[in-house]
Amino acid sequence: MKKILLLSICALAIFSASGQDQAEMMKKWQDYATPGDMQALLAKSEGNWDVDVLVWMAPGQEPMKNKATSEVKMLMGRRYQQAINKGSFGGIPYEGMSVMGYDNAKKIFQSSWVDNMGTGVVMMEGKYDAAKKTLTLTGKGYDPMSGGDLNMKEVFTFVDDTHQVIEMYSIVGGKEFKAMEMKLTKK
Repeated sequence: MKKILLLSICALAIFSASGQDQAEMMKKWQDYATPGDMQALLAKSEGNWDVDVLVWMAPGQEPMKNKATSEVKMLMGRRYQQAINKGSFGGIPYEGMSVMGYDNAKKIFQSSWVDNMGTGVVMMEGKYDAAKKTLTLTGKGYDPMSGGDLNMKEVFTFVDDTHQVIEMYSIVGGKEFKAMEMKLTKK
């Protein structure tokens, strides 16, 4: 309902503006809505991936090793990327899903993550470094162990067209702790 109201207000504003203002407003809306280079970057990950997962429960501990799969596809006219990951965590079946996009107006990537190991939504945002071929996102997730928010950082490294590395860091007391590393190989 809110979306319909927002679109109606936008349409009313556009049609009530003068001819020159209307053309300028339509151009801004078109620039905002048209997929570009950053959406094409996300689209390069489309396909099925084998994933080797390392999970550290605490600093200094040996990581748990798991295998997973990731199915990545573009949605809504190639504006957003969806990744569905499946595997196991300590013998428990695991499924997670992300939706990521690039906001053309804000010039940032935005990501949401949900999985069957919780009931909250992790929201992150960040920028792409073309020289390093990395996308770094930061955000917050809920930590049931502490009962509060957990600051997080996620780094995607695009090694080549068939290899990626995703690292997840927890930030506690201003210190980063590598909690997960996923090495992806495209099938």
